[in-house]
Amino acid sequence: MKKILILDDEEGIRESLKLILEDFYDLILTSNNDQALQCLKNNKDIGLVLLDIKMPKVSGLDTLKVIKEQYPHIKVVMITGYKSVEIACESTYRGACDYIIKPFKSEDILAMAKKQMGG
Repeated sequence: MKKILILDDEEGIRESLKLILEDFYDLILTSNNDQALQCLKNNKDIGLVLLDIKMPKVSGLDTLKVIKEQYPHIKVVMITGYKSVEIACESTYRGACDYIIKPFKSEDILAMAKKQMGG
């Protein structure tokens, strides 16, 4: 089964996503970019990354760039706290396949994961 890597610096968001997705997917939760990139290097079966745009040290957009350069086959969905068309466009331009806006609904997260993970 393909895994989902969740990268968000807010524990509450990580926990919410975990509760929504854990019955359907194997999850890896990380709180910083270095951890996430290490997980991608060590886990060949990650199929989707949920990536927070607003991170403390390195922006999610910069992390997206690294992921798409090193792992172009992995799908990335950005998580954003504010409804910004500009950021959403920027993230899709840089290779993200979708974005979700906090606060999110469980059914929206499940539908997105199903769509990106193929069922």
